[in-house]
Amino acid sequence: MSPKHIILDTDPGIDDSLAILLALASPEIVLDGISTIHGNASTEQVTKNTLAVLELAHASHIPVFKGCDVPLVKESLLGPETHGASGLGYAQLPEPATKPQVRHGSDYLIEQIMSRPGEVTLAALGPLTNVALAIRKEPRIVQNVREVFIMGGAIQHPGNTTALAEFNTFVDPHAAHVVFHSGMPITLTPLDVTYQCIFTKDDLDRLLKIASPITKFIADSTRFYMEFHDEYQNIEGCVINDPMTLALTFMPEICGYQNLVVDVDISTGVGLGNTFADFYNYEKKPANMKVAMGVRPRMFMDLFLERMERLAREIP
Repeated sequence: MSPKHIILDTDPGIDDSLAILLALASPEIVLDGISTIHGNASTEQVTKNTLAVLELAHASHIPVFKGCDVPLVKESLLGPETHGASGLGYAQLPEPATKPQVRHGSDYLIEQIMSRPGEVTLAALGPLTNVALAIRKEPRIVQNVREVFIMGGAIQHPGNTTALAEFNTFVDPHAAHVVFHSGMPITLTPLDVTYQCIFTKDDLDRLLKIASPITKFIADSTRFYMEFHDEYQNIEGCVINDPMTLALTFMPEICGYQNLVVDVDISTGVGLGNTFADFYNYEKKPANMKVAMGVRPRMFMDLFLERMERLAREIP
């Protein structure tokens, strides 16, 4: 089977960085490029982080395109308490030598999807502002994208940013609304499954048996993330949402799915950013996405750890 061509739209972020590393370590896919988006830190900062992580993994040939700085409608919200001031926890990466491309992230998405109809898989791991903007600028991407994997939402799970809302969706609920109702072939990975995939201290110790800038980066970045999870959510270890979403692009059997009618609340008030599914389909609408609702956590963690070990050995 020929590898899948993937574009990441992402806001590194600790787990986003791990998703980039997983993409680079996975022969089933080719990472064509990355568009960046505000979220875990400012767009300026996450773009710098993206370039630095690619350089760390000897992959600076992959082009990076800076995307939107702010959400479509609501005020900006960044995540320093979760990901640290730089977005990468305690990790200190050198200032990147490479620069982002000139074109805007949303224009890059349009250009890639329209020039290769049916070939591009989009993995959107941050707020959906770039994707929504691309849909509005060029609605035909909806028919021409191969598939879209989205990390976002909490269906029957509590929110991780408000009582009801997950971070990516809460940061730009209006963009999520545009994307969810666009007709794109979407697979959604909500907190319902990602919160079962916990990267533990034992997992980290296994990786640290290999001395490499890669394992050092994973240790330094996730240490901050683990402290946050412990303090705020009583979770031992940390939840690595984004690599799991990326893994589904080539190993869908990690999850079990339901075809559901999913919507997002964009009314002002306590429900803003809440993603919910009409399980009984009261309004008799066709399902607008496939939602991962069950997961085999160790199947994913074993894959992730093996791939990180392989990458670490290649980059001593």
